[in-house]
Amino acid sequence: MQKWQRDPEGMRLRILEAAKQEFAAHGLAGARVDRIAAKAGANKRMLYYHVGKKDELYLAVLEGAYEKIRVEERGLDLEHLDPPRAIERLIDFTWNYFLRNPEFLALLNTENLVGARHLKRSTKVKSMHSPFVEMIRTVVRRGVESGDFVVAVDPVQLYISIAALCFFYLSNSATLSVIFGRDLLKEEARDERLDHMVALVLAALTGKSFAAFGKSKAAGSCAAEQQPA
Repeated sequence: MQKWQRDPEGMRLRILEAAKQEFAAHGLAGARVDRIAAKAGANKRMLYYHVGKKDELYLAVLEGAYEKIRVEERGLDLEHLDPPRAIERLIDFTWNYFLRNPEFLALLNTENLVGARHLKRSTKVKSMHSPFVEMIRTVVRRGVESGDFVVAVDPVQLYISIAALCFFYLSNSATLSVIFGRDLLKEEARDERLDHMVALVLAALTGKSFAAFGKSKAAGSCAAEQQPA
């Protein structure tokens, strides 16, 4: 028996990691199985043996990417935090996860370009989202019961809004930086963005003023920046 057959899990993980980087960098159409195999220290035969052909490999990478973020989200311990603090932690995590894992955003872009064709075949990804949605629902319900929140928002809509606030900013940071004349990926700008998102979402949930949650000196920093014509 060859070495790669004696350690199938190790080889599979190396292939999936190499494939994630390849798909994130080149998209589905531009990705090359030869490059994935070379990066994983494998060959095509080994790759097909452990994962399958290109479409199967791409779906496995997508499922792995979603599993990774869902696992980390479950570790946030939101159920033991005061509702406003739980939402703040969720926003903070989502923002920093996207910053740490740019390949995740690239994979989402790629899959959306093909109308989620591959994701529709996955029952695994759909089952991952149920407990996560329920976790957010519980936080919102606790917030309404405690009087912290004034509205019981749909947990799916809430998460989509949080993810959108993070995703759009990061995926369009290059063009937005040019348009508004500021480097949106500087540490100070990233911190200001996180503060803004937390204040925006908590203001909507609690019915309080946005200013009640702001921490950064956003007005001063904005005034110092070049404004668009």
